[in-house]
Amino acid sequence: MTSGAVLQAQGVAKAFNGVPALVDAALTLRAGEVHVLMGQNGAGKSTLIKILAGVQPRDGGRIELDGQPLQGRTPGAMQRAGVAVVHQEVQLCPNLSVAENILAGRFPRRWYGIDWREVRSQATAAVNRLGLDIRVDTILGELPVAVQQLVAIARALHQQARVLILDEPTSSLDEAETARLLELLRQLRAQGVAILLVTHFLDQAYAVADRFTVLRNGQFVGEYGADLPRLQLVELMIGRALSATTATREARADAVSAPLLQAHDLGRGNAVAGVNFGVAPGEVLGLAGLLGAGRTEVARLLFGADRADRGALSVDGRPVALRGPRDAIRAGFAFCPEERKVDGIVAALSVRENIVLALQARRGVFRMLAPKAQRELAQRFITQLGIKTADAETPIALLSGGNQQKAILARWLATEPRLLILDEPTRGIDIAAKQDLMDQVLTLCGQGMALVFISSELPEVLRASDRVVVLRERRQVAALDARGLSEEKLLQVMAA
Repeated sequence: MTSGAVLQAQGVAKAFNGVPALVDAALTLRAGEVHVLMGQNGAGKSTLIKILAGVQPRDGGRIELDGQPLQGRTPGAMQRAGVAVVHQEVQLCPNLSVAENILAGRFPRRWYGIDWREVRSQATAAVNRLGLDIRVDTILGELPVAVQQLVAIARALHQQARVLILDEPTSSLDEAETARLLELLRQLRAQGVAILLVTHFLDQAYAVADRFTVLRNGQFVGEYGADLPRLQLVELMIGRALSATTATREARADAVSAPLLQAHDLGRGNAVAGVNFGVAPGEVLGLAGLLGAGRTEVARLLFGADRADRGALSVDGRPVALRGPRDAIRAGFAFCPEERKVDGIVAALSVRENIVLALQARRGVFRMLAPKAQRELAQRFITQLGIKTADAETPIALLSGGNQQKAILARWLATEPRLLILDEPTRGIDIAAKQDLMDQVLTLCGQGMALVFISSELPEVLRASDRVVVLRERRQVAALDARGLSEEKLLQVMAA
């Protein structure tokens, strides 16, 4: 047992259907430290967390808590031992009150039943510890997602957790909410809690990390201090030197010509208004704006997922009316939505079926793709995009988030689109997957495909885009040349 360690895992192994997820994973958590677990999608982070939480048994290796080996632990037993997990998607009961969620399974009792006065008292103390100003009898589902996330943490701490594991806790939070959560982690660290944080955001990781552990392909790469240079951290995650984006803005410049798609004062109800821009073959048009500025609403109008009630669209200089996504697909448009689990993947279908879905829809029910052609198409994109899957018949729900995103991209690339709309394509996926995905897309832009690109990560927008359209309060307020545009200037225009 490492000196000062609260929890230590060594040589942890796990396989699913013969496919290794963890081979030789290791992790050491110490009291009063924030330890950040880094790795690509598919590196084994989620599997290791589930093993530490008692959700899944390990196939091999050793896990110790305070120097004592843990064997055959269930989630309840791990919680009683002091290990609590807060998942990316809040796993509480939205129909119950805050107090009921915090104390569920541990209600204080009197001879006549549950002592509700004590329930409210303990829940109030738990939320006060986090600085939450909420009534504990409020129904959880009525609260913002960020507050629900903090309630989940309050529940974990009420269990007297000595080890707190947070899996992508900021994925649904805005900037202010994220800052609040990171400050909370610092407070908990000062109280002696051992914290394991999993995040894809390097800025957040470096803001609170005392140590990093890197996993790659299910194996322990190493443990490092917080002074590890960012570039070196990324290279450790991907196992190679980080290359520059292959399709640069300069390489695409010659491809830009007359607009393929032009929006003329496009709008819909109170959702968005005053949209005026064009995007040409070979051009990358970025859409930037603060949360709620109307970026996704514009994307949905361009794809016909929502119908505009004013303004007009033209394709190749001719007016078009998009009555729905089917019309957009016929026009050669493709759309990768922000919520891949809700609007993207069909979880019950295989990787192959998900990839051929859009192409088959465009062909219609009377021109079915032959099974052999489906398999060849799916395998081509699995290889081309580096989708990590046992085979094309694997249910897509079993893939990591980054590989699901690549499969959705493959679905649309199979249609050979003239215009690709990407809404937050890299949210929730790791650095290497981001680079691979964007390299593929920008290479296609260099070959003449038009791209509308939405991302909350402004450096990503500036690096990829030729021009940036800025939305504020659901209206277009600017169209800027990305060359020489700084992140500070773009933020000023966004916030005004």
